[in-house]
Amino acid sequence: MKNVLILLLAFISWEHGQAQNKSVYAFSLNECVSYAQKNNVQVKNALLAIDAQVQTNREISAAAFPTINTNIGGNDYLKIPTSLLPAAIFGGAAGTYIPVQFGTKFNANYGANFQQLLFDGQVFVAIKARATSLEWQRKNAALTEEAIKANIYKIYYQLSASKTQLNILDANIERLTKLAHDAEIMYKNGFAEKLDVDKVNVQLNNIQTEKLKANNSVAIGFMGLKMLMGMPVKDSLSLTEVIDEKSLNNNILFENDFEYGVRKDFQYLNTTKKLTEFNVKRYQLSYLPTVSMSGSYSQNAMRTKFDFFEGGSWFNTSIVSLNINLPLFNGFARDARVKRTKIELKQIENQIDALKNNIDNEITQAKLNYISSVATMQFQKKNMQLAEAVYQQTKKKFETGTGSNTEISAAQADLVTAQNNYMNALYSALIAKVDLLKATGKL
Repeated sequence: MKNVLILLLAFISWEHGQAQNKSVYAFSLNECVSYAQKNNVQVKNALLAIDAQVQTNREISAAAFPTINTNIGGNDYLKIPTSLLPAAIFGGAAGTYIPVQFGTKFNANYGANFQQLLFDGQVFVAIKARATSLEWQRKNAALTEEAIKANIYKIYYQLSASKTQLNILDANIERLTKLAHDAEIMYKNGFAEKLDVDKVNVQLNNIQTEKLKANNSVAIGFMGLKMLMGMPVKDSLSLTEVIDEKSLNNNILFENDFEYGVRKDFQYLNTTKKLTEFNVKRYQLSYLPTVSMSGSYSQNAMRTKFDFFEGGSWFNTSIVSLNINLPLFNGFARDARVKRTKIELKQIENQIDALKNNIDNEITQAKLNYISSVATMQFQKKNMQLAEAVYQQTKKKFETGTGSNTEISAAQADLVTAQNNYMNALYSALIAKVDLLKATGKL
């Protein structure tokens, strides 16, 4: 018992710690989207890719600036190098050599050098492509955000619909509980059979089981939504919006001002085309010579003793160079690069044409699905209202003893089915709305 008590106290302490560490949120749909834009891993990485491109652009710009280096060094010849001179120079025998040593034991030097690129066609194109490269990363981030946003919309609507369905289940449980109570009283008074009571209790147990499953599905759905938003699973999240028919907007069916340029994926592919065009130019300009300038200045000193800081002579050397590198032949590699990038450009142009066709098809299908989903939802709403009226009438007949348990059980089952069908139809209409907004670039 002592060990059990210790474990129980430890568990309570852990639960208390978890409760203190978690945050509690109550979000609308737009608040969920805003949270995801700041915390979703894919979105954060896409935004970091923009920052990385900024630094890459700085690195590209560095090629247009001079590079300057300084150097300082010194040598201590433990053994001065020996050279051989022909002995004949000094009157010796031909074919013999005299070993001599040149230089001093200590040498020191310091200086600076610079290099400046004057012209390079590939660097010139790379500098012009910086803004397009940054735009490409931004379009990629916008495309990622749109995909996350669409998924959040759908999960939020699903969870909101589930919340409404749970309310319907609660109302049905309350209705069946009262019906079971009334059936029990009628059985005790001899106006109903035990079988009638059992049938109502079976229905009540079934709907309670259905609610248990629905609660489990909602809990899993909330975990999925939090993962998508980048929210810690331990945090508490509740939804403040309840979906209804007001969430639908039929005006989007009559907005005919669509342009391909509003689609994020179309913008992304067009920017990719621009970058490929820069690539073609870059390889074409690689046929031109590159021109650069360099220069250096240095001072050298030679000593027999290490007294460089005590005066003495230093000897200056300076040079300025102009370098022109003219490419002549490299095995047709440049020609292959130009042709390959032109093929890649043609592929992207084909993808743009195909995307236009896909967008047209997507918009047409999305409109048809939206119209069909809204119509289905309206029919299911009428059906639910009829099922409610039938149930109420059947319930009155049962309470007055003129109706059978079979009739009221069937009416109850039909009502539950109609309610579920209506909520599913409403959810489908909202999803069709999201798909239509995404297709027209207005999400």
